[in-house]
Amino acid sequence: MAKSVTISTVPDLAIDLSHIHVLRGERWILSDVSWQVRQGELAAILGPNGCGKSTLARVIAGYIWATRGTIIVTGHRFGETDLNALREEIRLVQPAGPFDVDGQLSALEVVLTGLHGTLALYDQTNDVHIARASELLSQVGLGRVSDSKYLTLSSGERMRALIARSLMIPPKLLLLDEPTAGLDLLAREQVLATIQRLHEAPSQQTTIVIITHHVEELPPATGNVLLLSNGERVAAGAMEEVLTAEHLTRAYGCAVEATLHDGRWYLRISAKNWKDLI
Repeated sequence: MAKSVTISTVPDLAIDLSHIHVLRGERWILSDVSWQVRQGELAAILGPNGCGKSTLARVIAGYIWATRGTIIVTGHRFGETDLNALREEIRLVQPAGPFDVDGQLSALEVVLTGLHGTLALYDQTNDVHIARASELLSQVGLGRVSDSKYLTLSSGERMRALIARSLMIPPKLLLLDEPTAGLDLLAREQVLATIQRLHEAPSQQTTIVIITHHVEELPPATGNVLLLSNGERVAAGAMEEVLTAEHLTRAYGCAVEATLHDGRWYLRISAKNWKDLI
């Protein structure tokens, strides 16, 4: 029988990581990373390329086993729970890749595949399922393209369709791994607006974690940021506590200025410092 042991001493935590280490070959991909995220929170894992963000996301999702440390996700401690069952409560969404959904499906059908987590639509659906999928497409701003083939959608529209797909059976934890990668300005903002809207929905109970290396991709509602560098935790907490010049300069390896405008943070590197970058 599958076992599922709930032991978290803080019952409102969706993620509780303590001293996580991940060793690959002779390299420590993650070293002594601790972080906590409350249920229903919009959080982010931030840092430059190669800092261990995606590895940590896969640790949280149960796809990579940590070398050392304690992992408790949605109240379940790894090592004392059935990870296959736990993954039903977690969705990891990434930009389109080699194992993308069937491009011949309509946007509506793509969302419907979220019922069974398949890349094609093999199972029968009913009016309740279709109504739910239509509602989700409208929620992410794609109601007008519900009948369009997935392969004809733009990259940003595909990402929003995949987000809607992940919500067909509402997960307890939604991990968005670089959801705006490769998108132009408008498409990026549409994805970020979608994430903000989902978080602010009255019935919202899903914890959302964005994985990104761009500070400007943090929606204003982001309440908890983990900043990584070289596999180590630089800082964690509220954005104003984490996004300081000191922390960001350490993480990105260059002099960085952080500014807050209209609820969003932006980074700037002065051109006068370019000589020090090369």
